[in-house]
Amino acid sequence: MISPKHTIVGLGELLWDLLPSGKQLGGAPANFAYTTNLLGDVGIPASRVGHDPLGDQGLARLIHLGVSAEFVQYDPIYPTGTVKVEVGAGGQPRFDIMAPVAWDFLEWTPAWRQLAEKADAVCFGSLAQRSPQSRSTICSFLKSTRLEAIRIFDVNLRQNFYTAPILADSMKLATIAKLNHEELPRIADLLDLGKSSEKDSAKQLLSSHDLKLVCVTRGNGGSMLLSHDDCNEHPGFSVKVADTVGAGDAFTAAMVHGYLRGKSLAQINDTANRIGAWVASQSGATPTLKTHGLAQTLAEIG
Repeated sequence: MISPKHTIVGLGELLWDLLPSGKQLGGAPANFAYTTNLLGDVGIPASRVGHDPLGDQGLARLIHLGVSAEFVQYDPIYPTGTVKVEVGAGGQPRFDIMAPVAWDFLEWTPAWRQLAEKADAVCFGSLAQRSPQSRSTICSFLKSTRLEAIRIFDVNLRQNFYTAPILADSMKLATIAKLNHEELPRIADLLDLGKSSEKDSAKQLLSSHDLKLVCVTRGNGGSMLLSHDDCNEHPGFSVKVADTVGAGDAFTAAMVHGYLRGKSLAQINDTANRIGAWVASQSGATPTLKTHGLAQTLAEIG
């Protein structure tokens, strides 16, 4: 039986990553939507760019990648977002994020309401909520989704663009929380969960915010998925890292793909780690499949 295609939205920032090798389109929503499409679902970024050359190039790049640009808004005042990215040891990126930019002014429109109402899943983060207007729009979008829709809070603690209230409110709106092993203790402290082991902190996050799943990624050390009745830890896959930009977004896309299809935590974890490792082995966040399909590409990992 052919699995149905799900409508999955990446909600938030769309920007250009200014890498040492040149500029590449980025932002978690676009990266997430791209990998979602590779996996066979319909990935749609909902964001905002400036009425400028970078904005035009961004929409053209989305279309070239086979990603819908229908729900990317144009801002008449603020420029398209850019991020200066420096890649350090092990391919780990460091970010200098420009502000204010177009995606700080996401607008709640009838078209976005219709998109929210038909979405099977929505992935959102903390970065795009750094401005009051975009935070309000993101909350409206999430509250307009159907009860059975999955809402993924992909935490991304960047610079000083987050607060305890934003984190707490986002957890309340989410079905799934995904964060990395460095973010977990910081969030536990901000949300007064107390100091404990990684697994215990994840359990507290799960139970205190009525979540169905908590994911903790560990860089090249794999990941842990924790639900109310199961826990799975994966060691990850060893690959030659080009850079890790977008690897976490690809992991999230694969996790959502498996979760929507009722896969076991072990199955979800394995596929998500394979996808993340593949993206990390390539340059940039949206690598293309060159000689063969995704299944064969992933089979070669590990």
